[in-house]
Amino acid sequence: MVQIGYTMMTEQAGPRELVQHVVRAEEVGFDFSVTSDHYFPWLRSQGHSPYAWSVLGAAAQATSRIPLMTYVTCPTFRYHPAVVAQKAATVQLLSEGRFRLGLGAGENLNEHVVGEGWPAVDVRHERLQEAVEIIRALFQGGHVTRHGVHFDVESAKLWDLPDQPPPIGIAVSGEQSCTLAGHLADLVIATEPKADLLEAFDRHGGQGKPRVGQLPVCYDTDRDAAIARAHEQFRWFGSGWKVNAELPHPDSFEAATQFVTPEDVAESIPCGDDPEAFVEAVRPYAEAGFTEIALVQIGGETQEAFLDWSAKTLLPALHDALG
Repeated sequence: MVQIGYTMMTEQAGPRELVQHVVRAEEVGFDFSVTSDHYFPWLRSQGHSPYAWSVLGAAAQATSRIPLMTYVTCPTFRYHPAVVAQKAATVQLLSEGRFRLGLGAGENLNEHVVGEGWPAVDVRHERLQEAVEIIRALFQGGHVTRHGVHFDVESAKLWDLPDQPPPIGIAVSGEQSCTLAGHLADLVIATEPKADLLEAFDRHGGQGKPRVGQLPVCYDTDRDAAIARAHEQFRWFGSGWKVNAELPHPDSFEAATQFVTPEDVAESIPCGDDPEAFVEAVRPYAEAGFTEIALVQIGGETQEAFLDWSAKTLLPALHDALG
């Protein structure tokens, strides 16, 4: 059975609203939730970027059933991996075992703020591998001292550990990251419905592990309004991660997407209120082998309407079509 998730998109809503939205998502029947972890929005028109970990703590207390997950946290620049391990263990305790730690190699957009530069992708993957090893060591409960190529850890220990540490997911976009995920992750994360990513994950040890996808949607009873909003706030999405990981500022994304048209966006993002269009956008993920698919409703002010429609129309349609 394919599970359908809800995304707390920190780039498009404030912290109190994000918590209210995930409470409602639990009420209407979404199977799980994820949250982005950003310092900047992708575009100025999105207008938000609160601290995701505070939102997660509040969401853990405000909900009782729905799983929570970072989608994704970069544990190598803004955050030292020892601190990520402490945060993840704490959210796992607050949520009573409902948290999964999604990790990735990051984007320049969010990590440049600490002034450490932005290295080549090979180095970013080296840093991610070292970070995951540190986090897993700390989850085991003892003192950890490590002097690695990229990180030093000096007699660190987590004093509040859950009985079961959070499962670790790793975001993938190519062979190198799939190799890393297959060896080190408990689940794989991707934002494109590419079966070859999952096949590569399997080749490197990922067989039988969950695979979580994500896609944007834009519900509105006025399809033209939905297309306009998707273009205003999400036209960056189609650039691909080789581009998205490198640009350092929302203004860079504005420039990079200046020639993307509303029609271009409408071809790749389902817009309007036809549930069949949304089902057909989700279907490639299920056919590629994703076991969980998180939806991103575009527009912070439209979440309540989307969640109401999801309860009555979208979720039943998705469950009927995908099982």
